[in-house]
Amino acid sequence: MQVAAENVEKDGKKKNRFPKIDAYVLIFCILVVCTIMTYIVPAGEYDRVKNGDITVTVSGSYHTVEASPVSIKDLFTSIADGMTKGASLIFLIMFTSGALAILEKTGAIDAFLRKIVISSKDKLLFLIIPVCVVFSILGTTGIIVNSVIAFVPLGIVIARGLKLDAVFGAALIYLGTYAGWNTTVMAPQTLGLSQRIAELPLLSGFGFRMVIYVVFLVATILFLYWYARRIQRDIGKSALGADVFPNELGANQTDMVSTSVKLTPQQTGVLLFSGLSLLGFIICTLLLQWSESEMTALFIFIAIGAGLISRMNANEIVKTFMQGCSKLVYGALIVGMARAVIIILEEGKLLDTIVYGLAGMLESLSPITGAIGMFIGSALIHFLVSSGSGESAMLVPILVPLADLLNITRQVAVQAVMFGEGVVNCVNPTSGVLMAILAMTGIPYGKWIKFILPLIGIWCVIAIVFLVIGVIIGWGPF
Repeated sequence: MQVAAENVEKDGKKKNRFPKIDAYVLIFCILVVCTIMTYIVPAGEYDRVKNGDITVTVSGSYHTVEASPVSIKDLFTSIADGMTKGASLIFLIMFTSGALAILEKTGAIDAFLRKIVISSKDKLLFLIIPVCVVFSILGTTGIIVNSVIAFVPLGIVIARGLKLDAVFGAALIYLGTYAGWNTTVMAPQTLGLSQRIAELPLLSGFGFRMVIYVVFLVATILFLYWYARRIQRDIGKSALGADVFPNELGANQTDMVSTSVKLTPQQTGVLLFSGLSLLGFIICTLLLQWSESEMTALFIFIAIGAGLISRMNANEIVKTFMQGCSKLVYGALIVGMARAVIIILEEGKLLDTIVYGLAGMLESLSPITGAIGMFIGSALIHFLVSSGSGESAMLVPILVPLADLLNITRQVAVQAVMFGEGVVNCVNPTSGVLMAILAMTGIPYGKWIKFILPLIGIWCVIAIVFLVIGVIIGWGPF
């Protein structure tokens, strides 16, 4: 009894055995470690050449260069530079929140989601499946990747209505999207780029990749359903403990399940306008390669249009929009901090040295262990290079000739890189997208890791199984 009492504060809340580390503190510690490593790890570079509009690494060209240690001044200026380079994503996060604040004020989203949740009250799986399928399709085609941040608040609103927790709300949208992105079947940013570098036919291996995608998606849906049912039965089993919604995102949400609702003509107009605007963005993304900047502009457009349809005056639209933006400043600026890690590693000329060491370790392996080693190695590299296209441009030119020597098909080597990038995305502390989502929802990084590690383990097993199958069947065309 005395031990138990010692773990309880005067207000009745349990003390944490370990202090909660703020996301900014975590990334700053990583920055400091990377800065110190620039004084210890030998600097080196690969030669790079232009292949059309792509800059690729030249295999076998690694050479040491003069050390380029990062100074204390550079450590702090890298944060400012990271904010500049992450500006498009930072403003996307803030303007998404601004637009959502206006949509929430109209009551349209609340009414629409309440109807969906009421219809799925006793059919949780029938809510999770369509949401995950739709977002995974948008993810696997590369339409929605970084911009998934814009939709996470809707997941939080759904979670509040179902009386679950912020982890489920964020995961429903984020993991649904990344179950597709991590096993892409046609995304030009990563798979298309990697196949071009490996001189493989574009979209070759489509059938086998569709099987991989479906297996990953099913595993993700079942995991989310298991977690949701678990905390429905006992909210105390939430990964967040007692504080199931750590911040105010979606805090005005009423109980969706216990009350019926009817959409007004104005709310219907707001939903149609917003839905058609998002549909137009998806179409333009496919046809015109729109990205974060255009999506940021889209949310300004939606905010103004929704406000006018709801008969809000101009001053009220601006005030509500800015109040929404201010709520996610904390979540938005974390993107710049994450970018700063990459800047430090590039200035210290460490990335190529790490890749060279990886390639040396893989040279003596058998085809199956070599393929698995490529997967593990690319996963480790992805902690340092959070950009999928950047990692493809760096690793694929080195792994392709290595695959040829190890009798591994180039298709398998490309997939090993895709898997390596994929499984790390959802735990990577240098990922601006992940850290922004955690910051905006108030989910501590440590508690997110506790929640997602079982799924990461499942994904890793699935990835290894498919790589082994790929090696055995000689998945090609070459």
